[in-house]
Amino acid sequence: MRYEMTVNGKKVSVDAEPNAPLLWVLREQLKLTGPKFGCGMGQCGACMIMQDGKRAFSCQTTVERAAGHRITTVEGLNGRLGKTVKKAWLAERVPQCGYCQSGQIISAVDLLSNNKHPTREQIKDYMSTNLCRCGTYVRIVRAVERAAKEA
Repeated sequence: MRYEMTVNGKKVSVDAEPNAPLLWVLREQLKLTGPKFGCGMGQCGACMIMQDGKRAFSCQTTVERAAGHRITTVEGLNGRLGKTVKKAWLAERVPQCGYCQSGQIISAVDLLSNNKHPTREQIKDYMSTNLCRCGTYVRIVRAVERAAKEA
């Protein structure tokens, strides 16, 4: 079937089975490799994207449910807040292997979009949906705090 959606500000049309995970459409058809396959069960956050301005697991979102919506991947975070978070990520030297970082950045942008001045505990709680196998959690929290100050 053919589905239409807006991805990173551009209208796109894709052919896929209705229950195909959005993650595979993004990666295979649209060549957006920011969202990663981690667990496939919505538990690690490596595949995190934004749908209509709210974070979502692209491995658990079917292409049928994404049709007609605005999808943003880490590649499309080009607004002021997205740029601020990415800059803070580099300043705090968050990435180690980097595999989880696109999902972490999506979650940080979503958090700061809804809470401009989160406490450290709120940051830890909100970011807990994203796993980092390298254990850079302290740097992730510092990066979110820095972005909140600079946004």
